Amino acid sequence: MTKRKILFLGESYRADAINWMNGLKEFGHFEIISWELKTPNNSVYNRIIRVLEFKLAYFKIKKLIRQQQPDMVIAERTTSYGFLAVISGIKPIAIAQQGRTDLWPENSMLLPLKKIIQNYAFKKATLIHAWGPVMTISMVKAGVDMNKVLVLPKGIDLKKFENKNKANPEKICAIVSRSLLPEYRHDIILHAFALLHQRGIDFSLTIVGDGTRLQFLKDLTKELQIKKKVIFTGKIPNTELPKLLQQSNIYISMPITEGVSASLFEAMACGCYPITTDIPGNQSWINHRENGLLIPVDDVEMLAKELIWAFENGTHRNKAVSDNRKFIEENADYKTNMKIISDKYHELIEAAQN
Repeated sequence: MTKRKILFLGESYRADAINWMNGLKEFGHFEIISWELKTPNNSVYNRIIRVLEFKLAYFKIKKLIRQQQPDMVIAERTTSYGFLAVISGIKPIAIAQQGRTDLWPENSMLLPLKKIIQNYAFKKATLIHAWGPVMTISMVKAGVDMNKVLVLPKGIDLKKFENKNKANPEKICAIVSRSLLPEYRHDIILHAFALLHQRGIDFSLTIVGDGTRLQFLKDLTKELQIKKKVIFTGKIPNTELPKLLQQSNIYISMPITEGVSASLFEAMACGCYPITTDIPGNQSWINHRENGLLIPVDDVEMLAKELIWAFENGTHRNKAVSDNRKFIEENADYKTNMKIISDKYHELIEAAQN
């Protein structure tokens, strides 16, 4: 029997995209072909080139379709690759909103155009992925037919991210595993730990990953006199992350906006107590002082205070960690969720071919 082919439109190097494609190969036995814009989105000049590349994308994708004859097209981001998917001529079409909204940044001059593109993509898509409940809020506002929305996270590999926590119980062993970009507010986290240091509270802080703020953050640890207590791992293979999470008792993430965070799920699976920002994307999973802590955006004092509270309340923390692992097993198991998604795709392809 010939394998069914899926054309993936999106940035294939991203961990999120890799998990999506690999899950479809493993649990749906699909063959995946992919296409993406080649110009990085990292400077004004490159953004201009990228817009020109986007205008020519239709013809390149049509050529690839003629060569490969895919049975279905899937795409990430409703304002870019999702739009290319719905004009590709292939059906069925599954598109995924990546954040709380893909209409970002909110002060962008291109926002009116992005809205038009997104509404067209929503209208023409066969299936729309909301990786979590927070994503449906903007969809409802946009008038999306919610009957074609699948609210389900891709999930995480529970065999890889096991609850084998070996953190030192005598001190705060915290970890941050978000990209070192301004919107993740690592500086706020460092300032909070500087307050702990001033109060004589022992800790270790591991900051995983790379990004534009790496040198700035390293310099900040010196300025705040906590350099000896902060480890920057740099970019690491995803296979090394579980061990680092299992050596930590507290996970911290302070983004100013959030969709569905695989990093949060990974930390919850590995027995880290989660402390994150009090924004809709996190409120879907965390209830304050029940299974984690929610901190107002950029509130250094509250973060420091709640870090101390979490560490001092070990019984609460242990119960939360146990409850969180159970929640992840029931709701965010990659094996279960990707099988549901794969089966749905097969169903849509069969309906389109009949």
